[in-house]
Amino acid sequence: MFEGSGVALVTPFKNGKIDEAALVSLIEEQIAAGTHFLVPCGTTGESATLSHAEHDQVIRLTVQAANKRVLVLAGAGSNSTEEAVRLTREAKKSNADGTLHICPYYNKPTQEGLFKHFEAVAGASDFPMVLYNIPGRTGVNMSPATVARLAKIESIVGIKEASASLTQVSDIIQSCREDFAVLSGEDALTFPMLALGAKGAISVTANIMPRQCADMMNAAFSNDWARARKLHYELAELNRVLFIETNPVPVKTALSLMKKIGNELRLPLVPLAPASLEELKKVLSSLGLC
Repeated sequence: MFEGSGVALVTPFKNGKIDEAALVSLIEEQIAAGTHFLVPCGTTGESATLSHAEHDQVIRLTVQAANKRVLVLAGAGSNSTEEAVRLTREAKKSNADGTLHICPYYNKPTQEGLFKHFEAVAGASDFPMVLYNIPGRTGVNMSPATVARLAKIESIVGIKEASASLTQVSDIIQSCREDFAVLSGEDALTFPMLALGAKGAISVTANIMPRQCADMMNAAFSNDWARARKLHYELAELNRVLFIETNPVPVKTALSLMKKIGNELRLPLVPLAPASLEELKKVLSSLGLC
């Protein structure tokens, strides 16, 4: 269901509020560039500092702007199962096509706790769900065995895998049903994950170079691995520099340098350090982006 190049959309702010005009403009550019699906209100969308009202606002606006031209996978994860259910139900009301759910963070559930959490959300909503495993942020790694158990639930249709372990990716693909979509959550590993059988990515880099990210997917799906590999290397420096500091600070800074959004973050995120900013500018300039 969710395959190809997905973009982890940033949330533009202006004077402390959602910059709706900038967000719609970004969405239009993504669709024109061939992005296959949109992902608002994830980590890159600063979901941690959005109020519930803002969260719902961003999803509604994204769905309206997409206007059925591409799918919308709405971030709805939480470390509270009850809150994850509420966010999922709101996304469903907004006519999103599915929801993305991060592993509960800070409370560090066991593997059984992870299973029960996602099982409960799936049971309460009956709505397409994509799991999101990123142990570097959550403090807990969801094992391939747990993913395989969850993949037996029909409404759980995939996982955004960002453990940085290709062995784990391989184990998940081998142990889950054929139509279960493993999606890259690490831009630098998207190409090798595609080679292992992943079905797409939810990309930070696609905010900056959406056409190349979509083209890499299309090439891989057409078995043109030489072209996909070439595009991987063309994106490599950008993939690196966009994580020079905590995401989404570099990508929002890059978009502001490209005059697409204002350079506005919410605390506790702060602007790039001067050395990081200069390195980001150098990479963007080398790619003809600013």
